[in-house]
Amino acid sequence: MRVFAVLLMLIAGTTHAGDDSTAALRSLLETFLAGATVNDAAVHNRFWADDLVYTSSSGARFGKAEIMAGLEQGDQTDSNGPTYGARDVNIRVFDDTAVLTFTLVASVNDEETGRYFNSGVFRKRDGQWRAIVWQATVADE
Repeated sequence: MRVFAVLLMLIAGTTHAGDDSTAALRSLLETFLAGATVNDAAVHNRFWADDLVYTSSSGARFGKAEIMAGLEQGDQTDSNGPTYGARDVNIRVFDDTAVLTFTLVASVNDEETGRYFNSGVFRKRDGQWRAIVWQATVADE
C-alpha cells in the first residue's frame, strides 16, 4: 500500500509540473502570435531557439538567423498585414521537452485569409521554453 501511495504522489507531482509547463507554453504561444502580427523582433528572439530548424509551408528550411534577418528588413508598423490566432491547440509535455500542435489562422479585417497546421518541438533550457523545431503546412480549404 505504501508503494501505491508513493506512486500516486509521483504521478500527481508530474501532472502538476506538466500543468505549469502547459500554461507557460500556451502563454508563450499567445504572446508570440501577438508579436508575430506586428513583426516584433524581440518576441521572435524569445520564442525561437538559436539552433532552430524551421520548415516553412513552402518547403524551405532555415533557422533563427534567417528569421531574425527577415524581421530586420520588415516594417513593424504595417497595420494592413494579417493578425494571427490559434485554434485547436494541443500541448504535450515530456519533462524538458514539449510538442505543440495547432491551426494557425491568419485574418485581415476579421476575414480569414489563410490556415496552416503548425507543429513545434520545444526544449526547456535555463528555465525557458524555446522552439527548436517548427513545421508549417498549408491547411486545405
